[in-house]
Amino acid sequence: MTSLEKTGKTIEEAVDAALAELGVAKDRIDYEVLELPTKALFGFIGGKQARVRVTVKPIDPIGVAQGFLQDIFAAMELNVMVETMTQEDSIVLNLRGNDLGVLIGKHGQTLDALQYLTNLTANRDAEERVRIVLDVEDYRKRRADTLSNLAVRLADKVKRRGERVVLEPMSPHERKIIHMALQHDQRIVTYSEGEDPFRKVVIALKK
Repeated sequence: MTSLEKTGKTIEEAVDAALAELGVAKDRIDYEVLELPTKALFGFIGGKQARVRVTVKPIDPIGVAQGFLQDIFAAMELNVMVETMTQEDSIVLNLRGNDLGVLIGKHGQTLDALQYLTNLTANRDAEERVRIVLDVEDYRKRRADTLSNLAVRLADKVKRRGERVVLEPMSPHERKIIHMALQHDQRIVTYSEGEDPFRKVVIALKK
């Protein structure tokens, strides 16, 4: 339910009744006064209650995400500028500023956790879900390039020695980068083994 009409002795009472039924805060709605309350003649003849139409405003998940992030940055005393870029299947929020390594963490683990929480918060009440990707100073692109180059070097090593190579545990996104980097190598096969969060990519010779 996104819109309804309510009555009350006062406009405020009618609006409060609508808020209670809709289960939202007052800053989430717009309302239109359909009828003003009138006092009854002699206290009991012809009085009318106030009648309002209350409509829930659609949520902007990107605005919610940016507000959530700014609250975190303020608590951490970080001065961060957020660049918004639209991609085919996602919205990228690229964070720029000084000394933002704390937002990345080891191999992007902190950034991945922050991205998860941001998506959770932004889509909680949204009518249409959006996929938000967080980046810090284009870290994800640099990391993807590093992993792709690493995959090629390790594949060459496997072909020279004939022994498989097991990489360190990675996130699903980073494992996908390794798989994609070697998918066209006719002599190499890649697969994952183990359970998250310790799942690893294996690079081996095709049998």
